[in-house]
Amino acid sequence: MYVGLDNRLEWQTDTLTAASSANAQLEGDDSPTATAVVPTVRLGNYTQISRKIPMVTGSQRAADNAGRGDELNYQEAKMGLELRRDMESAHLANNARNAGAAATARVSAGVLSWIKNNTSKGAGGSDPAAADGTGTRTDGTQRALTETLVKDVAQLIWAEGGNPDRIMGNAFQRRQIDNFTGGNTRFLDVKDEVLHTTFSVYTTSWGKMKIIPNRFMRTRDVLLLQNDMWALAYYRTFKSEELAKTGDATKKQLIVEQTLESRNEKASGGVFDLLDA
Repeated sequence: MYVGLDNRLEWQTDTLTAASSANAQLEGDDSPTATAVVPTVRLGNYTQISRKIPMVTGSQRAADNAGRGDELNYQEAKMGLELRRDMESAHLANNARNAGAAATARVSAGVLSWIKNNTSKGAGGSDPAAADGTGTRTDGTQRALTETLVKDVAQLIWAEGGNPDRIMGNAFQRRQIDNFTGGNTRFLDVKDEVLHTTFSVYTTSWGKMKIIPNRFMRTRDVLLLQNDMWALAYYRTFKSEELAKTGDATKKQLIVEQTLESRNEKASGGVFDLLDA
């Protein structure tokens, strides 16, 4: 991975050729014909700069804050958590990558701009034109999430060589998954007399997937992801800088520059255009 002059992180991705049942060769035969090498594909995503600026007055720093020490340190730690939430929200948004300009900030493409091949959509919905972060999804007619839709997408991913290990959706879609009847068992644990009506791992013919509720996803989407095919790539890791003092207050800047790396979108997929209420 490297960074070009346009602040874009880039990486290589590759695919396997289709399996051939006819690959049978003569014993002792020469090999006059070489297989043409298909070059790897170079993908990239622009880095996005995010920041928070905590500011605390002299009076606030002098005060005896019950339960915690220096107010500036507390605000700095709090805004660090907020930055991470902002980053996750951006990576799950329907954003295409944008190189930015003099008055426009660079934008990193979110996961929805990468997933193109293994999808289920409502009427009128469409995938990005290319699986490279340059386009966005077009929303279609919403419909209810069903177990069949999830299994269909899981099968598409498996056929492409992927092994999704997690299903991710918002709180409403998580409750719809609880209504699935296959791949789970609801039971009464006699040890603690608790009725277990939810499950955290969903088993299909295409593998097991951990169910992860996500607060920052669009409510109309459910993603099936192979986790190791996605990465958070930093150009500049989190940094705290003290800003110039201009009055009776102390300011700091928390800043980070990063992007989302899609190593092979065919290993993941999504069920889109879902009813969210």
